[in-house]
Amino acid sequence: MHFLKKFKQALRETNSHLVVGLDTDITKVPQFLQTAVNPIAEFNSLVVEATKEFTCGYKLNVAFYERALERGLSAIQSTLAVIPQNQITIADAKRGDIENTTELYAQTFLDEFGFDSITVQPYMGQDSARPFLRRKNKYVWILALTSNYGANDFQFLKIGKQPLWEVVVEKAVSWNDQKIGFVMGANHTRELEKITKNLPETPLLIPGIGAQKGSLEKTINSLNHSLFVINQSRSIIYSAPKAQNAVEFKAIVGEAAQKARDEINKLIDSKKK
Repeated sequence: MHFLKKFKQALRETNSHLVVGLDTDITKVPQFLQTAVNPIAEFNSLVVEATKEFTCGYKLNVAFYERALERGLSAIQSTLAVIPQNQITIADAKRGDIENTTELYAQTFLDEFGFDSITVQPYMGQDSARPFLRRKNKYVWILALTSNYGANDFQFLKIGKQPLWEVVVEKAVSWNDQKIGFVMGANHTRELEKITKNLPETPLLIPGIGAQKGSLEKTINSLNHSLFVINQSRSIIYSAPKAQNAVEFKAIVGEAAQKARDEINKLIDSKKK
């Protein structure tokens, strides 16, 4: 199934624009899981079980898994195995290199692990994204305008009369408009309004809500289309640090995910009125 079809079905079937970010830091895993053979994998499994009713997909920031070496890579595999098939998966890898190297990244994340999509750095140009784009039914999220304060260092530099982030978007769309979406930080509401007006059929992955304190209301109100997902990580997965067992953990984390999903849907519904 083409990713865009799966993406739209996931939004509709789950009634959710929430993506849960599995940025799993082993030092933040509750104590009752620390004695497991693979605490990262067990933690993720419980998070997925608790949240799958309220989310349309999951984003794994691979830095947390690479740091844990063999256990981390094993945790990626086991986590992907428990995510429902109708939900999207994102490898938050932020890769981008010369083509022969990127081909290996594509083999790793899209072929071997089987992620549906991957985040990509565009700085090295078209050939650094080409191997990802060659994969059938896979998708690329190009970093366009990020939520960190360092975004101001480069992303707003003027190229002629345009900021660099706009040039990146225009160029990336020309590479393959059916296989490319964009990462746009929630704090850039003016820019979110512009890109969703200019590209009404292009999905967005929006970080910066939750622990990063972006305004959900301002973000939703700035959007001109509904092909978006909002990532929340720490505010959900670390909402039960003192849980004593799996039942308690799942109840708290599930409630946090439900609250996040419902807040998004309430604002979307309010905007329609």
